Amino acid sequence: MKAWRKIIVYIATSADGYIARPDGDVEWLNRRPRTVDYGMRAFYPTIDTILWGRKTYDWVLDYYKERGRKGGMFDTKLANYVFSRKPPKRETPGVAFVSEPVKAFARRLRATPGKHIWMMGGGDLIASFLDAGEIDEFDIHVIPTLIGEGISLVAPRHRDVPLRLRSARRYSDGVVRLRYEVSK
Repeated sequence: MKAWRKIIVYIATSADGYIARPDGDVEWLNRRPRTVDYGMRAFYPTIDTILWGRKTYDWVLDYYKERGRKGGMFDTKLANYVFSRKPPKRETPGVAFVSEPVKAFARRLRATPGKHIWMMGGGDLIASFLDAGEIDEFDIHVIPTLIGEGISLVAPRHRDVPLRLRSARRYSDGVVRLRYEVSK
């Protein structure tokens, strides 16, 4: 029997449930101490694929371009898929653009051998995968900061999605990690 490749939303939110400010800014996340590992060292080796929304992709390119690093943070050892109806004219090494329906893409990707899949975000892409029934887990790091307004973890739509708590962990700096399974 083939192992099921899970699609896992591994993400941080503010205490009021936002993944970024309205303009996409996440500088409030960069104030975290660099000495604390919130589970990323254990998580990263379990994945071989990252799913990005187009706004998140563009933000990453701009962020690293401003800091003098071309290509952003795209790990070319992993498969990086960016969902966009309008792919850019210039390609980014290690990045493929996807315009097919979410369910068809997810089923095709899960059917290939490999490790788990990291749903990077943003909120619109997470909502699309959630609505298609193609998210298995949420691994949410709640940062003890209120930002007042911004981009929600999941784009608003009318839905009820039951989650089953797998674990909760409190870190010394007040961050809380909540791991949920999406009930099927």
